[in-house]
Amino acid sequence: MRREERKIFTEVDPDAMRDLFRRKSKKLENKLMSVKNAVNSMIHDGDYIAIGGFGSIRIPTAALHEIVRQGKKNLGLSGHTSTHDCQILAAGRCFNRCDIAYVIGLEAMGIPKMTRKYFESDAVEYTEWTNASMSWRLKAAAMGLSFLPVRTMLGTDTGRFSAAMEIKCPFTGRKYYAVPALCPDVAVIHVHEADIYGNSHINGIIVSDVDLAKASKRVIITAERLVDTDFFRNNPANTTIPFYLVDAVIEVPYGSYPGNMAYEYYLDVKHLSDWLDAEKDEKSYKAFINKYIYGCRDFNEYLNLNGGLEKMKRLRDLEYLIKTDKEETRNA
Repeated sequence: MRREERKIFTEVDPDAMRDLFRRKSKKLENKLMSVKNAVNSMIHDGDYIAIGGFGSIRIPTAALHEIVRQGKKNLGLSGHTSTHDCQILAAGRCFNRCDIAYVIGLEAMGIPKMTRKYFESDAVEYTEWTNASMSWRLKAAAMGLSFLPVRTMLGTDTGRFSAAMEIKCPFTGRKYYAVPALCPDVAVIHVHEADIYGNSHINGIIVSDVDLAKASKRVIITAERLVDTDFFRNNPANTTIPFYLVDAVIEVPYGSYPGNMAYEYYLDVKHLSDWLDAEKDEKSYKAFINKYIYGCRDFNEYLNLNGGLEKMKRLRDLEYLIKTDKEETRNA
């Protein structure tokens, strides 16, 4: 792993991005397509990609598996809050540079050994950030700016190994870091509901996904379910991400599995634990990835390998029980 001090992996040109968004179609067009077609037509070798969700929550697993199956290479990766999504892409050795805030670990479950080995090799360049600074980089891009001033990272090694630049406030003389705008080539975001035009609804934690959609050149939405456009027209508050930011819509029920989908289904701890165990040595790791990604024609086959609808029902029941228990605790 090669730490790249002061290196920015994406272009910082707000005028170019403003021009791109100005020319982007605002028509109400049917954007439905398959996962395979979306990945093939919208994600190219060398692109910089960013994944929505938070940790193992609301990740677009179906699209990530397809990126690996199609052998996409030399991607840049936004390691904002990347746990299992990073683990999947590392399995395909899909990226060679990464803005690191939070990657590799599966939190309390442990650290995947082969994923860590990939990062520790010379195959990946990286620059360090904090979660907050990565959010503000997306915010800057969403605002059409080249940077935002922040206080995070000042006086830390993270700041020293980032590409942030120290500046002085013209009003107070205080020191700040200027963090550069982050404009991904492609964002892939999993949502609860979407219509055929790309209007999307997220229930629960949003993190920076609205800014991510505004900051990215192309946006792929995978959705638990398709809904009629009246779902958004009758209640505009349902529109988390508006259609004019979106380039592709894919209906993928259980599309965050084995991750958690808030209010839908809980994460599959057993399968994630099996994945961690498989990463203990090269042979078991290769066999695991071949079985669950390369050996599957599509995401449905992957789901069926892991218990299919019966497993999904158990995870739905578990999410409901956890939600109910939290509500009872709050009301006690």
